[in-house]
Amino acid sequence: MGDWTPAERRFSELPVRLASALLLIPMALGAVWMGGGWLAAACAVFAGIMILEWCAMSAAPNGKLLALLGGAFAASFPFGDYHITLLIGTTAFALAVSGARNGFKSRLVAGFGVLYVFSMVAGLYLLREGPWEGRNAALYFMSFVWASDAAAYFTGRAVGGPKLLPKESPNKTWSGAIGAVIACAICGYFAAGIEGAQLGAWIACGIAISIVAQAGDLFESGLKRRFKVKDSGRILPGHGGLLDRVDGLGAVSVFGAVALYCVPDFAGSLGL
Repeated sequence: MGDWTPAERRFSELPVRLASALLLIPMALGAVWMGGGWLAAACAVFAGIMILEWCAMSAAPNGKLLALLGGAFAASFPFGDYHITLLIGTTAFALAVSGARNGFKSRLVAGFGVLYVFSMVAGLYLLREGPWEGRNAALYFMSFVWASDAAAYFTGRAVGGPKLLPKESPNKTWSGAIGAVIACAICGYFAAGIEGAQLGAWIACGIAISIVAQAGDLFESGLKRRFKVKDSGRILPGHGGLLDRVDGLGAVSVFGAVALYCVPDFAGSLGL
């Protein structure tokens, strides 16, 4: 999660941030645990909110209509007819691009926003509903992302040191990034024991998840900097917008779904 909050205020906002997390995390866990239509419904709501945030942040037009299409895109997942899903996604992309009227750059931004949001919700759904133990895979990956976020936050505040990418996210430090990777490697150690799977595979997976989550976080921070906004929205007190909260998880969901589909032995090496 990208954060431009001044360092001296971040700990004072910690209770509000924890309260928001305690509200959002059980909802996300419940939707993933149930899967199917429940998860698709949650993805539909999330997609609509994130598209509205993107359009407000980037000044892209047709936000409400694109939000409806985003909801329809995610709601179509359980039906299994990906021609319909692709048609809705293509329609949303075309509407975003054609509706932007200020030249190539604005069209590129509007179209990218649709791809960005739609890929994140599709990645999470495919991760959960893939031909492996999808519930376990999604819950493990989500918990690793949250462990990475927490470790980066507290290690960075406690240790400090050189900034990771100060132009993109001035509060992030190398110590926080390294702490996040170590935390996810430890999570991988315990996951391997729980699943009775290959230790090296889970530790490598944990490290990769942390790196991808942090990359997704920094990417979204860079986008906000270019749009000259602090947060993508205000729906989550202490965190900002939904995009601010799920940037890392969205990147990991896409990464995880692609890796599990494209590498035949990956799921087996994780005991999934």
